[in-house]
Amino acid sequence: MTSIWTEPDNTPVALLLLGRGTDPASERGVDCPGDLPAPSDPGLVERAKAAKEALGDRVFVLGHHYQRDEVIQFADVTGDSFKLAQQAAARPDAEFIVFCGVHFMAESADILTTPEQKVILPDLAAGCSMADMAVLGQVETAWEHFQDLGITDQIVPVTYMNSSADIKGFVGRNSGVVCTSSNAKRALDWSFEQGSKVFFLPDQHLGRNTAVLEMGFELDDCVLYDPHKPHGGLTDQQLRDAKMILWRGHCSVHGRFTLDSVREVRERVPGVNVLVHPECRHDVVRAADYVGSTEYIIKALDAAPAGSAWAVGTELNLVRRMALAHPDKEIMFLDRAVCYCSTMNRIDLPHLVWALEELVAGRVPNQITVDPTTAHEARVALDQMLALP
Repeated sequence: MTSIWTEPDNTPVALLLLGRGTDPASERGVDCPGDLPAPSDPGLVERAKAAKEALGDRVFVLGHHYQRDEVIQFADVTGDSFKLAQQAAARPDAEFIVFCGVHFMAESADILTTPEQKVILPDLAAGCSMADMAVLGQVETAWEHFQDLGITDQIVPVTYMNSSADIKGFVGRNSGVVCTSSNAKRALDWSFEQGSKVFFLPDQHLGRNTAVLEMGFELDDCVLYDPHKPHGGLTDQQLRDAKMILWRGHCSVHGRFTLDSVREVRERVPGVNVLVHPECRHDVVRAADYVGSTEYIIKALDAAPAGSAWAVGTELNLVRRMALAHPDKEIMFLDRAVCYCSTMNRIDLPHLVWALEELVAGRVPNQITVDPTTAHEARVALDQMLALP
């Protein structure tokens, strides 16, 4: 069986998501300074090769799985956000870490690398809408309300890796832990050994799916805290009774998948395996055949038998790349409409070339730095994650 990749349909929003223009939902939302090469420049690939060769071992390029192919080809290592931060920390001799991902990932790399190393984000507008949904001031206001209720001694804060350094610092200050999509259950198991409640930031879906589907909680054990409503839109009794206080945040990509998407693909492709990320909505995850992190998705597709059909609910760049890597399997996007991560796609070949050539010229562009106090507190929460059994 030979599979042919079929591109999902474009939508009006999809054209913006390809990285041109401004994105008001991006975390930083600023244009890249300097003169960018034109996307149509036929010499971009050679320029990137030349700049990377000129820098040699001084530069280490990290590429997240959701990046464009034109960028991924220059990555020294590819992976999910935490794997890449770990890889950056494992290269103490690299003077420059060029992080082809989004802002919170570059922050984590800065926290985990040495003070002498410089972390560069090729486009400062490459943010994360989920991370931006949890603002430190809002989180501290919620915590003050919990203090007024006298329940903070029962609560362990847990933040998903997909959060700002400020939020990781808040969690570290309050004896909490960072988690990834692959170790969320271990993080929650540890947290419930420390207290009777968890305050989960910023992705409501990962928190709910892990608690209900992996730990046996009921949906009623989870309440949703909306920072835009007084007291989160919850009564004092709801907060006292809840086991999981979920922040009202979500991934703009994974949140697009619906139960109708699952039903439609099952009708269209008999015998299809539905494989989704745990950032998807609860009803979508319940309807799927397999659920797991980005690394889990890659391994599952690699191990799948020839001739099998898979509908995958995660970012389009990764799904396309897996489909092209496995022509003997039918791998398709779960939704019929295109769904790139808009801010991840801001990093394209012109931005990468610009950043590398600036380094060759002795200038450090778009350096990402986390202040020492925040970095220390965030490192506490990250180290607690690394110490999980």
